[in-house]
Amino acid sequence: MSTTATHCPYCALQCAMTLDPDSAAAAAQGFPEVRARQFPVNGGGMCRKGWTSAELLAHPSRLTAPLLRGPDGVFQEVSWDTALDRMAGEFRTAQHRYGRDGVGIFGGGGLTNEKAYQLGKFARVALRTSRIDYNGRFCMSSAAAAANRSLGADRGLPFPVTDLDDAHTVLLLGSNPAETMPPFVQHLQHAREHGGLIVVDPRRSATARMTDDDGGIHLQPTPGSDLVLLLGLAHVVLHEGLADLEYLERRTTGVEAFRTSVSAWWPEQVEQVTGVPAERLRRAARRLARERRGTYVLTGRGVEQHVDGTDTATAAINLALLLGLPGAPGSGWGTLTGQGNGQGGREHGQKADQLPGYRSITDPAARAHVAGVWGVDPEELPGAGIPAVELLTALGTEGGVRCLWVNGSNVVVGAPDTAAVTRGLQALDFLVVCDLFLSETAEYADLVLPVPQWAEEEGTMTNLEGRVLRRRRAVDPPPGARDELWIMAELARRLEAPGIFSPDPQEVFAELARASAGGTADYSGIGWAALDAGEACYWPYPAGSSTGTPRVFLDRFGHPDGRARLVPVRARAAGRAVDPSPRAHRREPLHGPGTLTLTTGRYLEHYQSGNQTRRVASLHGARPESRLQIHPATAAALGIRDGAAVELTSARGRAVALARLSTDIRPDTVFLPFHYAGDRTANRLVSSDAVDPVSSMPEFKAGAVTVRAIDPEERTR
Repeated sequence: MSTTATHCPYCALQCAMTLDPDSAAAAAQGFPEVRARQFPVNGGGMCRKGWTSAELLAHPSRLTAPLLRGPDGVFQEVSWDTALDRMAGEFRTAQHRYGRDGVGIFGGGGLTNEKAYQLGKFARVALRTSRIDYNGRFCMSSAAAAANRSLGADRGLPFPVTDLDDAHTVLLLGSNPAETMPPFVQHLQHAREHGGLIVVDPRRSATARMTDDDGGIHLQPTPGSDLVLLLGLAHVVLHEGLADLEYLERRTTGVEAFRTSVSAWWPEQVEQVTGVPAERLRRAARRLARERRGTYVLTGRGVEQHVDGTDTATAAINLALLLGLPGAPGSGWGTLTGQGNGQGGREHGQKADQLPGYRSITDPAARAHVAGVWGVDPEELPGAGIPAVELLTALGTEGGVRCLWVNGSNVVVGAPDTAAVTRGLQALDFLVVCDLFLSETAEYADLVLPVPQWAEEEGTMTNLEGRVLRRRRAVDPPPGARDELWIMAELARRLEAPGIFSPDPQEVFAELARASAGGTADYSGIGWAALDAGEACYWPYPAGSSTGTPRVFLDRFGHPDGRARLVPVRARAAGRAVDPSPRAHRREPLHGPGTLTLTTGRYLEHYQSGNQTRRVASLHGARPESRLQIHPATAAALGIRDGAAVELTSARGRAVALARLSTDIRPDTVFLPFHYAGDRTANRLVSSDAVDPVSSMPEFKAGAVTVRAIDPEERTR
């Protein structure tokens, strides 16, 4: 095959690359040579995950045939006809016994737009089940909910990422792009050089350290207190007369109610709750308000993966609105989408409550439009389903899903309370997993279906800017692998489903475009030829448009009146209201005596559950172990030495790691990466009992744990 221009399979930056399967280097190494390609988001650079991504194409552990578990519990290779006949039969049996919602589908934020779209269609048309959700519920749901209620639309970055190149001030909340998406850092350089990079993180992360030498600001609050910090910043902006009153009058509603909601959070009060010095807070607020043009507020998972994540993301938008940033030329608010197709994956029907085009499944007009494209009666479409945590918690129970199909997700590592999820998978009547490798989730499956990787498939992705990109096939998949679109088409035929289920991604994209027409995420004007030509296609891109919308909100916001909403939010900690009154000058401890606050996150070398990156020798060699970042003073008090084996215990479970002593972490906080499996799985410690009431996001970033040193032998008990 010829050299192919495509994009990295990992994060939502979607760095451009070229794959050459015929070069001398490719011949020597047995997989295509990767070259970085000049593109606005990555500027010709890539991180080490991108550089090594092609190694997985020739990995010896690739799945190459369907695997069916026999009566003896052992997997046996079977034909595709056998596999799909069995799968369709199990779907029928489960729905006959338990009703249509007895079958569920769990998707992934790394699937192409076409696969995400057709998966939602398959659930609602072929199975007529409401039980579909995806792992983006654990990623972008709080930011999406906040953007929808405040701005009327959810697009991660409502502007091209290159707009940041001229920024003089950037407030970065709960994100560590220096390790999670390194090529993004180049877009922060101008702000950094002008002393305007402000990083909010309880750790002195690689990104936070970028503030050291250039006059930037690192705000280091206690985990879970970001909302109070944002209320304090808003208080300073209002109290010191720094708000853009003309913008607020012209483009927003709710100013007076919002002003009242932050009145109690003066900087000294905020300091008592967050630990951030009052004068440092004032300095950050004044810097943000110095000049509107060139100022941006960006959020990430660190402030969103909480039980109050939607309110915290809303508070960040409120602050940006006070400053007059969203929709103003050369400034703005945005959130850094994580998964490769985190944006597109949540737009076209994988979410429990959505239809294509970012439409609500409960909206009669939306149901009628989409049903018309699908060729079915709107009354036959199911209603809203249940979010991922609830879906997974009820697996195998009475009234819960009894037959589950997992696509592109490794819930045994990535979901909260993984021990409970594992028990749920074991209680299922039948579990089907589509994957590249025998993941930790696939190991519990009754049927495993091998599918192509990124460089073996055709389709589209939508990056963090809302830019739709072409994913191109560079090499052939293993002979036994089959594309998910083909799998859905074959299953739909076996289930005698109405409508058309095409295995051709170009045909599916054309249908997706029609189904999205008139919706918030309107792709109806985007053609395959334009994508192949490399045109910059940003949604919304309605039919008849010639440019799409690189910058949304310039003229109006997504609400019917065109105005943004300042939404008052109330600070809470560990499920309790925080008392802002003068008598409460010291915050009630987040947890009981002897406990620490656990926050989780990523390593530079690994991605998500690690199902892919832990198989790349150089990446695994750089980070073979899960290491607990702990402050030296805390470690000394607990008798823990650097490199020692430690056990973490929460109300949900136990995990083990090796200690890494560092002054980059607060003494009351510990950090654990979430890429590892088995007894090193960080999400063993995360509860699924409490979730954000709006987004259904679990509390990933501020859990209570105890830590103790253990003998090395105890690590494997």
